[in-house]
Amino acid sequence: MAISSSSWELPLVAVCQVTSTPDKQQNFKTCAELVQEAARLGACVAFLPEAFDFIARDPAETLHLSEPLGGNLLGEYAKLARECGLWLSLGGFHERHQDWEQTQKIYNCHVLLNSKGSVVATYRKTHLCDVEIPGQGPMRESNSTIPGPSLESPVSTPAGKIGLAICYDMRFPELSLALAQSGAEILTYPSAFGSVTGPAHWEVLLRARAIETQCYVVAAAQCGRHHEKRASYGHSMVVDPWGTVVARCSDGPGLCLARIDLNYLQQLRQYLPVFQHRRPDLYGNLGHPLS
Repeated sequence: MAISSSSWELPLVAVCQVTSTPDKQQNFKTCAELVQEAARLGACVAFLPEAFDFIARDPAETLHLSEPLGGNLLGEYAKLARECGLWLSLGGFHERHQDWEQTQKIYNCHVLLNSKGSVVATYRKTHLCDVEIPGQGPMRESNSTIPGPSLESPVSTPAGKIGLAICYDMRFPELSLALAQSGAEILTYPSAFGSVTGPAHWEVLLRARAIETQCYVVAAAQCGRHHEKRASYGHSMVVDPWGTVVARCSDGPGLCLARIDLNYLQQLRQYLPVFQHRRPDLYGNLGHPLS
């Protein structure tokens, strides 16, 4: 739908694609180089995928490598945000919470940093991926992870109001509808999709979430072989509110860029006022606005 502005004044976002391993320092070096490149290119927000910090070989290694939000690694990313002068969406940090000693489990935490390096929002993944897909191997996220207790209200950023989610959450439209009805203009699905579900579902789900919520969707993804036990699909992308893929990463680590046109978004919502046409009297509120 060709009503989007071509103005270079529109905010620019960068979507980073990486291949995390159990080597946390090497992962940080790779992510930092992409964030620095994003800043040089003029991005105001850079999005990193789920498990940007590391992808371990097993639950025991995951727990061993995890850190609290106040640990050294988040401190390095806060410094990076300050030095580069841009916001960071850290799409899935393995977080040791206050209940770590009792539970011996962690949270999969999406952390949003502003350009001063301050944590402005955290969302702990609410839908854990416990699945067995033939040809892809079993996934038991709950072996090491606790589901988050709540959603996070959308956050105002230089690119627009961002709603936080993580990977498997994209299969639950109630979450995206709740974020959209609470003011989200950009939905984020940082991910580490598998090699079987990726080709079948990745783009379809992202475009569906964009169309039904009339939001931009930003999906930073893991790619390639992490270690002998795991690989990810990649194909990081940005989808506009019409459902068009407007940016896509090529194979391998790297980044792609997209401009966020909120005037275009508002025009679409005026032309197709679907949220005004909903019939909760017939099917209830599928995704209540967040209080």
